[in-house]
Amino acid sequence: MSSNKKYWKSVEELENGSIVEALRNNEFVEAIPTDEFLGNADAMSSSSTSRRDFLKYVGFSTAAATLAACEGPVNKSIPYVLQPEQIIPGVADYYATSVFDGFDFANLLVKTREGRPIKIDNNTIAGAKFAANARIHASILSLYDNMRLKAPKVDAKTSSWAAVDSRIKSSIADAKATGGQVVLLTNTLASPSTEKLIADFIAANPNAKHVVYDAVSSSAALDAFEAVYGERALVDYDFSKASLIVSVGADFLGDWQGGGYDTGYAQGRIPKNGKMSRHFQLEANMTLSGAAADKRLPMSVANQKQALVHIYNVITGSAVNVNLAPEYKAEVTKAAQQLKAAGSKGLLVSGIQDKNAQLLVLAINQVLASEAFTLVGSRQIRKGSDEKVAQLVNDMKAGSVHTLIMSGVNPVYTLADSASFVEGLKKVKTSVALSIKEDETAVIATIAAPVPHYLEAWGDLALTKGTYSLTQPTIRPLFDTKQFQDVLMSISGLTGTYYDYLKSYSSSFIAGSTWNKVLHDGVFVGAPQALSGGTADYASAAAELAKSKVAAGLELVLYTKTGMGDGQQANNPWLQEFPDPITRVSWDNYVTVSNADAKTLGLSNEIVANGGLNGSYVTITAADGTKLEKVPVIVQPGQAVGTVGLALGYGRKAALKEEMQVGINAYALYKGFNDVQSVELVEAGGEHEFACVQGQKTLMGRGDIIKETSLEIFNTKDSKIWNETPKVSLDHKEVEATSVDLWESFDRSVGHHFNLSIDLNACTGCGACVIACHAENNVPVVGKSEVRRSRDMHWLRIDRYYSSESTFEGDNERKEGIAGLSSSLSTFNEMEKAGDNPQVAFQPVMCQHCNHAPCETVCPVAATSHGRQGQNHMAYNRCVGTRYCANNCPYKVRRFNWFLYNKNSEFDYHMNDDLGRMVLNPDVNVRSRGVMEKCSMCIQMTQATILNAKKEGREVVDGEFQTACSAACSSGAMIFGDVNDKESKVAKLAADERSYHLLEHVGTKPNVVYHVKVRNT
Repeated sequence: MSSNKKYWKSVEELENGSIVEALRNNEFVEAIPTDEFLGNADAMSSSSTSRRDFLKYVGFSTAAATLAACEGPVNKSIPYVLQPEQIIPGVADYYATSVFDGFDFANLLVKTREGRPIKIDNNTIAGAKFAANARIHASILSLYDNMRLKAPKVDAKTSSWAAVDSRIKSSIADAKATGGQVVLLTNTLASPSTEKLIADFIAANPNAKHVVYDAVSSSAALDAFEAVYGERALVDYDFSKASLIVSVGADFLGDWQGGGYDTGYAQGRIPKNGKMSRHFQLEANMTLSGAAADKRLPMSVANQKQALVHIYNVITGSAVNVNLAPEYKAEVTKAAQQLKAAGSKGLLVSGIQDKNAQLLVLAINQVLASEAFTLVGSRQIRKGSDEKVAQLVNDMKAGSVHTLIMSGVNPVYTLADSASFVEGLKKVKTSVALSIKEDETAVIATIAAPVPHYLEAWGDLALTKGTYSLTQPTIRPLFDTKQFQDVLMSISGLTGTYYDYLKSYSSSFIAGSTWNKVLHDGVFVGAPQALSGGTADYASAAAELAKSKVAAGLELVLYTKTGMGDGQQANNPWLQEFPDPITRVSWDNYVTVSNADAKTLGLSNEIVANGGLNGSYVTITAADGTKLEKVPVIVQPGQAVGTVGLALGYGRKAALKEEMQVGINAYALYKGFNDVQSVELVEAGGEHEFACVQGQKTLMGRGDIIKETSLEIFNTKDSKIWNETPKVSLDHKEVEATSVDLWESFDRSVGHHFNLSIDLNACTGCGACVIACHAENNVPVVGKSEVRRSRDMHWLRIDRYYSSESTFEGDNERKEGIAGLSSSLSTFNEMEKAGDNPQVAFQPVMCQHCNHAPCETVCPVAATSHGRQGQNHMAYNRCVGTRYCANNCPYKVRRFNWFLYNKNSEFDYHMNDDLGRMVLNPDVNVRSRGVMEKCSMCIQMTQATILNAKKEGREVVDGEFQTACSAACSSGAMIFGDVNDKESKVAKLAADERSYHLLEHVGTKPNVVYHVKVRNT
């Protein structure tokens, strides 16, 4: 059976369920703060913002935004759909573009309204293979960041671009005359035209050089690939072709090698014809990839290196001496043998930042002849060199760098030894920081020059070899900005604009197509470009890697969080409030510690009376004496004993609102670009207050919330066994709950009837749907304090459940088999270790749009009602905020507006400034204080689709209906459509034997369908 396991959300619930149970039975855990409402006249005022008021502008920033929006996009841009003769109010235009900021990349469609970009969508045209993650969906809000650098500054004083150009040119001339170096320090560009401009600049200035710096390094993998194949690039793995995946420390569902692998991975995870891929994960921190794995082995990076050598021995028949801990050997051997048996259907990946380890990855996949290890179209999105960056810092300190021009980098923040960089920068005669914000580096540079947001800029990208993408502006520049390429052309003495240069240069990449066609599509796929197989001294690499030993102290493993990434968008409130998929904590980074290490060090977490999560503080001391003080602690199930984790990207101060200045800067520990450091942890006293949603909005019961089974049972047993329908009593007889109705049903077969299907096998917990919902539906940001009070406003949440591998029945058998005191002590001790390496399941939960909705029957003013198309409606004007509906909702998906979040200085986020409100979707009203809100199943999108088809005199085709979450889901976990169209994909999914509804025994008959999770254990 699938429902006999115990599911839990946190260690605190597992170990101290009493307070969690008390909170679960109390919908609102704190008294209503009437004094806060009644004592604030501003908050009492209701919003009466009209469309005309929305387009009023105050100050320079919004005046610029007005001008840019009203003039519409640059007239040379070509919209993805047919360009109207003029902008039609109320009608959205879509523009194809691509983005790469040095860390994240994607092929996009940008939705604009009245000239304002308001939402990011995925470009689904053939060849557009990279979908937007949560950070890229949120980047639309960063366009309207009022903290952006608005005009050039020279010597910390506002200046002009003419003065900037003159200063740079004279500095370069002086450097040439005096023999000083001119250095261009950039992030990875992946832009053929920009790289050509740089090459021409260096050719004209022999004293110039280009250094590529990636804040989060992939240098080891790049070095290995370059050594074998002669090209500085990364493999673009195709996980859809792998039936057996072994990952050694690679979070490929996260940010490993840029991410974007979830689409291919999910294709193999959905059981088809009785088969699905199998996934082994060896890792220290609990990651998205580890959460999805069928078998996860928590182990230190030192042990991972030994495991990788052991796998190399099994696959290649080598006999390199390995010092692998005995508790891992059996499972690692099993994984290696299955990998070898899989042959060309096998795949090994690794995130170990060691050239020798990465060489073994190439060797193993070569021996397997892995189909997923494709050498066609290598990834061009990481080019940084740790060695060259270190040399640059030394050159600066030696005084040999005369002029330093930086673009897309912030080394004062991201370099571990930023003090050395700052010391060297003082010896550079002219330093130029081309930056979107006056960040930590720009604020101390000689010249701080503002660059446009990617939605205001032209560009080209070769994300993979053989493909070509164009970036086009969707709005005129809001501020006095200039692209890096235009600056480079100016100082090189080239005439014309970068647009002209780009258009001319692109012709060599789009043979067989045209500029207008590629601009319309956003991408162009050329002839496949494969690399010939190379080789290296793999045996020596294995022998060298096998020498690695466990370092003294604890092993710190640095990583990037799903929401914050490398920290570029730290001033983005959507990302700050985004709950981390694993820990469910927002507005913070923290050190993750295993339960065993936490007890040894005297560290703990506890859920307090108001439902908030508190945790201990520690001081982290690195081997070289570097200290981070008052770092909060999260006791993380699945964290490898002897290791701790800490996320990069936090702790920024410059050009951030005070509310966004949160967390600890972990880059200070990123010594030598090594994400593994030996550290010591000491309890520091005090308690940290987390904004954690893991114990909030708990469903009324979890016995059949997550349903799961094994592939063997799925293939051999009837679906009534592994997808049991709950039973209820009717006339003293047990019948299936789905056969009984509390209310009379009406005919739902006429017209459209919408369903949303969610496959638990395909959901990776990435959170792109959460941010897309924010953007589409004007969901407010409430801040850390309110999230802590269980008042987050997310319309869509992704619940993360842990479970032990044993069942209730197995637990009972074990307890009954206890014999004697010693047996009882050891057995119960084992059973208490469920949190050491739990299984993980993600479940997106939004309004279930019940056909028999309990919220509708209790609303005294009929503010919530049911539509014929299956959506549960909310009439905000009728709602008086009784919250009866929230109390009566078994899914806990309704949100109460405690405050007016719009134009309220108490909530100083994007809705509190005129520029930030430019991102609001005019099709969805901004809710006021005192009303209930929740997922609308994006009714504005479904109605627009119907009206558009009606206008064109045709039927809606399958796949045309979308919600924000289904359109954002790159793994295919969310499918939306009309179940009355029996040939539609969603209708077939709803009838599938894996389908079920949440809390079916309650009889609400939801329109959201889930699919049983199948594990290939």
